Amino acid sequence: MLNLSRGLRLQGLALAVLVGCSGAAFAQSAPAPSREHFAPKGWEGSYHGLHYSPVVKIGDRVIVSGIPAMEGADDEARARWVFEQLEAHLRSAGASLADVVELQSFHVAADHAEFRRRMDPVLKVHREFFKDHYPAWTAVATPGLFSKDASFELRAEAVIGSGSRPKAEIAKPAGP
Repeated sequence: MLNLSRGLRLQGLALAVLVGCSGAAFAQSAPAPSREHFAPKGWEGSYHGLHYSPVVKIGDRVIVSGIPAMEGADDEARARWVFEQLEAHLRSAGASLADVVELQSFHVAADHAEFRRRMDPVLKVHREFFKDHYPAWTAVATPGLFSKDASFELRAEAVIGSGSRPKAEIAKPAGP
């Protein structure tokens, strides 16, 4: 009798594991988020000619490919043009600058001193576009970019709606 009881308990355990696994499999078969591709006006050639998407939207996540700094009389004007283009790219997918959670920038520079010098106008313009609740940002120096005459390139990721209620409880450092 003892062995029969133990056998029934093991069968019950096996059944519970099987039911649990099938539930997990069912949960995993939920539909994947949609994936949409966008190209703001003037950027259509990137998709059709170069075979990359200027903007990809997966659910509420928006990924903006690198925007090369090509227009403008000086580095500050080129940086402003890039951030304006970023706004247009985000809008094409239903996002805004407030929704940006991460930036990556790539700056053409031969050494660290040149890199820091090239960052100054970009930092100035960044402050105009991101007045508070700043995105994460990684800036990298590189010897060259695909767009030969670009001084830098900016890519971004955004989460639609995340800018509606940002929160930052970061204490200011004590002054010198």
